[in-house]
Amino acid sequence: MKIILHVWRQRNANSKGRFERYEAPNVSSHMSFLEMLDTVNESLVEQNKEPIAFEHDCREGICGCCGLVINGVPHGPQRGGATCQLHMRSFSDGDEIWVEPWRAKAFPVLKDLIVDRSALDRIVESGGFISVRTGSPQDANAIPVKKENADLAMDAAACIGCGACVAACPNASAMLFTAAKISHLGLLPQGQPERMDRVLNMVSIMDEEGFGGCTNHRECEAACPKEISVSFIARLNRDMMKSVVVTKE
Repeated sequence: MKIILHVWRQRNANSKGRFERYEAPNVSSHMSFLEMLDTVNESLVEQNKEPIAFEHDCREGICGCCGLVINGVPHGPQRGGATCQLHMRSFSDGDEIWVEPWRAKAFPVLKDLIVDRSALDRIVESGGFISVRTGSPQDANAIPVKKENADLAMDAAACIGCGACVAACPNASAMLFTAAKISHLGLLPQGQPERMDRVLNMVSIMDEEGFGGCTNHRECEAACPKEISVSFIARLNRDMMKSVVVTKE
């Protein structure tokens, strides 16, 4: 099938970007979206033109690198999947597809469709870990964990840090990402000693990085490739209120 692409091209964060039109005349419905971009780039290289810069790594929906806004939707039209898991059978012959990078102040464009998502790394560095001594490895059942908490912790830990929640949010908020990283430790016994400090530190860095606030649009939940629930944001807010009380005391 034939696809017409309108791709955002931008040399760097300080230059002015623009959409450029490309035709992909021989696209197989079995191709992934990234494979389709590969074939377009092969054609551009053959014409001695600069290929489209886009980020990818695992191509299995695990690493979170491949994030693109496709026809105005982070990761494209499918639910519960990253861009690398999107296949061209989701489109029709003759479709025009608009491809953009994540749009957020905290995600400056590095080149074309690649953005700097290191702000998310700095949020994790501020508290998304356990630094207290937890002893030597225990047997699987040595530390009792409620089944409900174990399941919720696993759900939160599924976050791949792609930034789709930020790209989807009209406020460019990173609350869903931050809430997931806070919750998956806060739900487990090993995460309790630093629980209050963790939420204060991570939310503080999130604000410093220039992300917006959450106003409950729930676009983050809809765009998340791992379908992480906004209920984790409510959990973050509860922990935040508790941490303020503990700090004052």
